[in-house]
Amino acid sequence: MEAQTGACSGGSARTRPILAALVAASLLTMGCQGMAETGQGPRTADGRRIDNTVADWPLRFVQHNFGAYCYSTYGCRVDYNGFRHVDDPADQLAPSSEGIHPDARKNSPAGYLGIMNFPGPARVTWRSADGERHEAMVDIGEIFRDGLILHDVPRADIPERVSILNPAILLEVDDRTINVYMRAFIPTRSLRTPGNPHSDYREDPVLAWTRTY
Repeated sequence: MEAQTGACSGGSARTRPILAALVAASLLTMGCQGMAETGQGPRTADGRRIDNTVADWPLRFVQHNFGAYCYSTYGCRVDYNGFRHVDDPADQLAPSSEGIHPDARKNSPAGYLGIMNFPGPARVTWRSADGERHEAMVDIGEIFRDGLILHDVPRADIPERVSILNPAILLEVDDRTINVYMRAFIPTRSLRTPGNPHSDYREDPVLAWTRTY
């Protein structure tokens, strides 16, 4: 049975969800210090915190956002949590990762929002650039079994009561290789770009898992 195609899915490498882009743009405009400060963040039905503050160190997550992208592939399909996030044409070679902007991983949206940890594995089917067929089951829950948010920001550089929201999990198919990244929006006391008050955050993709087929 074919998976559904969700209106909030991440789309292919050539389709970007407008809503996620608008949300990201608004965050950049206001700066992360404009995010609500809270000591009593939202919780799941069983009482687990959805957001984090530095007092919750190390930072953990119980929900995540998801996006998937394919490069140098034919007919790439990615299904996760009951939705088809990528459905590329079988007769067209997707652009290579070398052809994308160097900051693409920082800016690629994870447009499927608020997934509770964890549904079943992501199912990926594709043909690599040489035409060979591949299929993989990528167990996102196993990759992130410790529930930790992956980031490179020192604890001392994170403001005390600013909420850390759902991290993004990005699945990338690049020819014969699948990479899984986590990208978290982490508010910081220091400015990433001196003189720019809207650069008080880090959102770097961190490689969590890779495999070549």
